[in-house]
Amino acid sequence: MSQHSDRIAPHGGILVNRIATLDQRQEFFDKAESLPRVQLSDRSISDLQMIAIGAFSPLKGFMVEADYRSVVKEMRLSNGLPWSIPITLSVSEAVADTLTEGALVRLDSPAGEFAGILELAEKYRYSKEEEALNVYRTDDLKHPGVQVVDQSGIVGFQTRNPIHRAHEYIQKCALETVDGLFLHPLVGTTKDDDIPADVRMRCYEILLDKYYPKDRVILAINPAAMRYAGPREAIFHALIRKNYGCTHFIVGRDHAGVGDYYGTFDAQHIFDEFEPSELGIVPMKFEHAFYCKVTEQMGTTKTSPSTPEQRVHLSGTKVREMLRAGKLPPPQFSRPEVAAELAKAMNIFSYEI
Repeated sequence: MSQHSDRIAPHGGILVNRIATLDQRQEFFDKAESLPRVQLSDRSISDLQMIAIGAFSPLKGFMVEADYRSVVKEMRLSNGLPWSIPITLSVSEAVADTLTEGALVRLDSPAGEFAGILELAEKYRYSKEEEALNVYRTDDLKHPGVQVVDQSGIVGFQTRNPIHRAHEYIQKCALETVDGLFLHPLVGTTKDDDIPADVRMRCYEILLDKYYPKDRVILAINPAAMRYAGPREAIFHALIRKNYGCTHFIVGRDHAGVGDYYGTFDAQHIFDEFEPSELGIVPMKFEHAFYCKVTEQMGTTKTSPSTPEQRVHLSGTKVREMLRAGKLPPPQFSRPEVAAELAKAMNIFSYEI
């Protein structure tokens, strides 16, 4: 949130709104049954929602070929505006053959429900290997983002962890220097082993009720799907938060990373590849926070007098591992009320507050 009363401009200058009006809804429903259909994946339905509400501004739809190729190679739209993740709608060859450029297409949710109408601008093919290597820096099929690219057809398209004490510490450090904090947990498609979105949201609500100032924090959902694209996704997430009105964006350790595909602070370094005015949002770069056994509080190497063996490093991965092993995260990892909520969700009943 800004320290000034003036609102910041969305990315590209205009906040896109692609939600159908009442008149358009009726028109679309009248046409829907006669149109060719494309059933969207979980990721694509999230992308459709983000386009519709303007969170992907300036995108007005899934990317055309010129924008797609420019984003993959240059991290910019074809008009030069920074953008780091391709947003495309992929279908099989068989489905593509039934679709006509310039015609309308009905979009259905993964459950088969009518979700929207698309005017098909163009159909084009792409190199899966090129996209994987540029966007994800690997073509390893063990990478969840690469898997999605590999399984897709031809083109025609933040925190995901339970909150822990390191998150809380970094967020409150940021809150010391700005007017307010916008907590925006990602609830779109994630990996199967991530904590479910509804559980993460309840944890945030519990935490905010007791441990955050009520008049300076806003909690809202981010319907985007995770790509696990590390550095590129950090830029992507920053631009989305800019479209929600944020002036600053917290970038911590291994943002949107998975496995060992990216360096610990690559997601911070990538911001240096753009002029600050191009992005229009200020990255707030934080060291890895840990629990210091000497001071008995959270800190970083900048503030803690501890030696490496006197530090307890926290991560969402460790919290998930503890829960799956039937162990409750200790107070150094999670607030007790949050740990209790996670335990209930994981069917661990030997907990106390």
